[in-house]
Amino acid sequence: MTAGAGRDRKADEVRRMLEGPHPPVPVDLAGRAVRRGARLLRLRRGVRRTGWWLAGTVFAAFLVWAGVEQPWLPEPAEVTPPLEGW
Repeated sequence: MTAGAGRDRKADEVRRMLEGPHPPVPVDLAGRAVRRGARLLRLRRGVRRTGWWLAGTVFAAFLVWAGVEQPWLPEPAEVTPPLEGW
């Protein structure tokens, strides 16, 4: 069997399936799809809002820490310099 004959056989099978009787579709399928889509949108919106809120909280905590600790200043010397000339 050649590769072209295999494709023709598959195409014939697909055509036969499409020409046959279509399966019944539930009556409330569209309503269920709309409800599921709305639920997914609410979930995604909530996750996005929670993520932004968490990022803002972390940023605010970092600003408070940086303001208190001031990591850009050098650490104080452990030993005081000798006192001379009194």
